[in-house]
Amino acid sequence: MRASACRRLRSSLYAEQGFEQTTVADIARRVGLTERTFFRHFADKREVLFHGQDALTQAFLDGVVAAPEGSSPCRLVVSALESSTGWFPDERRAHSRQRQAVIDAHPGLQEREPAEAAALGTTLTEALRARGVGDPAARLAAEFGVTVFGVAFTQWLADGEERSMGEPADRRAARASAP
Repeated sequence: MRASACRRLRSSLYAEQGFEQTTVADIARRVGLTERTFFRHFADKREVLFHGQDALTQAFLDGVVAAPEGSSPCRLVVSALESSTGWFPDERRAHSRQRQAVIDAHPGLQEREPAEAAALGTTLTEALRARGVGDPAARLAAEFGVTVFGVAFTQWLADGEERSMGEPADRRAARASAP
């Protein structure tokens, strides 16, 4: 299933019918799949909302790898944040807002987001260790990065917000890491 089909689904079917009322059959029909094919891609309908988490995590990792040799833990994390913000072009904002509204309306989905953030923190910690950052600095820097990302993402989704995803993330990281 293409990511664009998933985004269209988030912005239309869940918004039209509501998450609870939407069935896997509805989803499959809307994107032109059989239910069987849907289940080859997703364990259940919740997974559609979280599709792409692996790609976002990879963007963070790519940023850590791309940072210059000898970078401080903070600089490694800023590089990861810069890399990840490219995953959120302005044209994705409306879809992201609708997705977040669905998640915010369902406690079971709300529980998933902290788990995803924790997994990202663990993966980022491991990447920092691989770049030679010791503990506890690796974990602290990773948690800093995940927190900055979360705050920037929330701000990016806010009604009336027009700045790019990178702008709030870069500014927050710079302020928080300034001496």
